[in-house]
Amino acid sequence: MKDKRNEILARQLLNYSVDLQKGEILYLEIKGKDTLELGKQIIRLATEKGAVPFWYYNDESLQRHWVKNANDDQFKIQAELHLELMKRADAYIGLRGSDNPFDLADIDSKQIDKQNILFYKPVHLEERVKRTRWVVLRFPNNAMAQLAETSQEAFEDFYYEVCCADYAKMSKAQDKLYALMDATDKVHIKGPDTDLTFSLKGIRCVKCDGKRNIPDGEVYTAPVRDSINGTITYNTPSLYQGTVYTGISFTFENGKIVKATCDGDDAKLNKILDTDEGARYVGEFAIGVNPFILHPMKDTLFDEKIAGSFHLTPGQCYDEAPNGNQSAIHWDLVLIQRPEYGGGEIWFDDKLIRKDGVFTDAELEKAFSAENLKSSEL
Repeated sequence: MKDKRNEILARQLLNYSVDLQKGEILYLEIKGKDTLELGKQIIRLATEKGAVPFWYYNDESLQRHWVKNANDDQFKIQAELHLELMKRADAYIGLRGSDNPFDLADIDSKQIDKQNILFYKPVHLEERVKRTRWVVLRFPNNAMAQLAETSQEAFEDFYYEVCCADYAKMSKAQDKLYALMDATDKVHIKGPDTDLTFSLKGIRCVKCDGKRNIPDGEVYTAPVRDSINGTITYNTPSLYQGTVYTGISFTFENGKIVKATCDGDDAKLNKILDTDEGARYVGEFAIGVNPFILHPMKDTLFDEKIAGSFHLTPGQCYDEAPNGNQSAIHWDLVLIQRPEYGGGEIWFDDKLIRKDGVFTDAELEKAFSAENLKSSEL
């Protein structure tokens, strides 16, 4: 699909998100045929800048035949190949628009674990995330519109409004929230079937303002690893490794998930949490602030940015906000606290900072309004 908005988005990805410079190498991963038009714009513009793009086409319909049948040695060799390419890259852009996000749903979980541990962890978690300037985004194809339960045309309009937002303004808006989180020790979260406490003391905070994900709009840190106690019940469905999970509830004792249930297959949920020791501990806590994203659509890159939400993530922590937790998984699970989703409260050091998804600081709330962050190019 030729759409002038693809060029606007491609320029934002190259010039703002990864800040690609002349002579640098760009690793471009393309998933799904619908992403090709945006991919073409990125390749053209990157080449015009004097950079060197390398592109790699991949989606789940191809990946399933590999993951289903590969042995340990084959996973390791493929990881070695991609690791060498990633080491050469200065920047990485991941365009994800698979025709069917459920193509891996019937594959043995042991094979999925091997893919995560032997390929994804060394290539992406340990090399791409830690060393390159990177950004990842989904593309508004029909499969994505179906997950969002809307028409493709309506979804495209929503998508470009979200992805082409003024992220430079969003970055400035995040400064005050960043300072607030950075100064916080004790966090207390309340809501339906949720009463959770933990500490942020000594853990760095990070603004997410279009430099890593598109769409973006969160400020994250990590809990002190052993400090989480209580129960959390997520109200947002999560599509993970080809399965949709709803009603996930965790009970924590001294940082560890000691009880995990959901509305469906508890055994499958707990299998993920048994991937390794770190999978039952949390590696990220983040507050979502993107005013253009209001409802879940079973896509983490969008759902974790929902205005009035937060996510608490089992698994690997980020180097930028380290709490010492190591894992092959990083599963962003979202709880929305706006009134239509049951409401809720976030307290920092015994002070209420957000109620029912709205910041108690009126100036902070206004800074994240759609009027303030709307793109001038659309």
